[in-house]
Amino acid sequence: MRERLSYELDQAQITVLDTGGQYCHLIARRVRELGVYADVHPSETPIGELPGRRGLIISGGPSSVYEPGSPTVERSTLEAGVPVLGICYGQQLMAHQLGGHVHKGEKGEYGLAHLEIVKANPLFEGVAGRQQVWMSHRDKVDGLPAGFELIGATETCPVGAIADAGRKLYGVQFHPEVVQTLAGQRMLENFVFGICGAVKDWEPTHQIPVVEEQIRQIANGRSVFFFASGGVDSTVAYTLCLQALGAERVHATYVDTGLMREGETEFVRGVFESLAKGSFEVHDAKREFLGQLAGVREPEQKRKLIGEEFVAVQQRVLESGHYFDGDWILGQGTIYPDTIESGGTKKADLIKTHHNRVDGIQKLIAENRLVEPLREFYKDEVRQLGRAMGLPDELLDRHPFPGPGLAIRCLCHEGEAALERLDEGWLVPVHSVGVQGDSRSYRPVLAIEGADHGKATELINRLTQVNRVMARLGGGGELGAMRVFDSTITEERLERLRRADAIVRRLSVESGFENRIWQFPVVLIPCGEDKAKPDSVVLRPIESVDGMTATAVPIPAELAARMSAEILMVPGIAAVFLDLTHKPPATIEWE
Repeated sequence: MRERLSYELDQAQITVLDTGGQYCHLIARRVRELGVYADVHPSETPIGELPGRRGLIISGGPSSVYEPGSPTVERSTLEAGVPVLGICYGQQLMAHQLGGHVHKGEKGEYGLAHLEIVKANPLFEGVAGRQQVWMSHRDKVDGLPAGFELIGATETCPVGAIADAGRKLYGVQFHPEVVQTLAGQRMLENFVFGICGAVKDWEPTHQIPVVEEQIRQIANGRSVFFFASGGVDSTVAYTLCLQALGAERVHATYVDTGLMREGETEFVRGVFESLAKGSFEVHDAKREFLGQLAGVREPEQKRKLIGEEFVAVQQRVLESGHYFDGDWILGQGTIYPDTIESGGTKKADLIKTHHNRVDGIQKLIAENRLVEPLREFYKDEVRQLGRAMGLPDELLDRHPFPGPGLAIRCLCHEGEAALERLDEGWLVPVHSVGVQGDSRSYRPVLAIEGADHGKATELINRLTQVNRVMARLGGGGELGAMRVFDSTITEERLERLRRADAIVRRLSVESGFENRIWQFPVVLIPCGEDKAKPDSVVLRPIESVDGMTATAVPIPAELAARMSAEILMVPGIAAVFLDLTHKPPATIEWE
């Protein structure tokens, strides 16, 4: 394999045309996993500006093709003789541009579905029969363009995949780039090699020297200051800067916000002391962060306040610590999902505001005082970089933990409210963030009895008023008798959540369950029995590769019973629930 040391050194063989989908860069990443260099350009990029491309992939997106101003591709791009694969919105756009018909579906598909392959074709070479796929759409194609034939369908989407093999034009309504589409990588491999004729030319681990050179260019003689969380991303980014600049020019401060897990400060101290490079200190800022969050309920406001307080603490620390003689820039462990879900590409819908993209950080970007070595990488790639640099598995295999800490797992509500009875369960008026059809949703949660993941997926696809389904694992009384209570972030509620989280982590490790999942958020919601037990805990074990999609994982019955029993012993906890919802339509975190 020929080594490539920069995105810019050679021309990409495959280009992803970005229509604003949450998985746009994931598509390019999947192609790179095949050993083929891929890049991303806006969907309107003329084919004349993409010379030598062996293939194009049109991404999914949050828009509707029939709406004014929606993302498009030039018809000449589809008629240039270059193979094209349209994914989700990309299939709809291809059909629309070439004379087919697209309409707004009455019933969306969010999550797992099953594709029946109805006709053999090069895209499905080696793939046959009924295939598990991942859907996130409501609009659908219902009239094929001239020259196309139907090659796949699902129960609720009769036009699940189309092809014009003569012109090498293909469309799929599902997302082959996500791991939940079990044969998706084989389909992409068929397109990239079999249809496009690409050759291998890409090795991700060769990017380390390029990233280090980028760090040196951005730093330009300045030192780098990190707020270290002890997580995978910030530690790998910190280590890259150490290698690029030397220990005397890199400093890390761990800010104890009062929003961290039990024992987290001690763990982080041990990690950075073991690195034995750079300077490191712990800064106690519990009072400042809890003061900022007092009385705040709205999740976006929480994230913004936490992000801005980080910037303010950073400024105070730098002004008082005298770590550097010269100028400095801020280093962050921001990875690609953080930017894409914050509307980081031109047409992407805002799913959530990341704390690394608040106004204070935007100001640093404008002043060229920010270095983010990992901003083009996904979580699994970050781990690969860490292993290549010799970081220990104990660190690299840690489950992700959100930068804002327990604040976004401690949900709040204004005023008291009863649960609303639906035929399918109980509507809990505690809202959570979701991603449906590549767009953000903010909706109540449906509570049911019985942890049936298949039923949860069906309910999500059918009920437009919810984006998340949870099942009760333990707790007394009737569901309908529970209430949502007026609540804010308090030290008492945070400690309640911290204790429940510690129980879950301990039992997950002891049972070996932690090794079977990617992340296990534990969420506190203000839904309880009375003022003595005003809260409930929601367990959210998921499996994922990169955080862009996720599958809700069942907890073994015996383990679930042990977790529930111990959590219910925490004062103030009325019930324990299990989140049954995949991503999409729910995000991994609730806020």
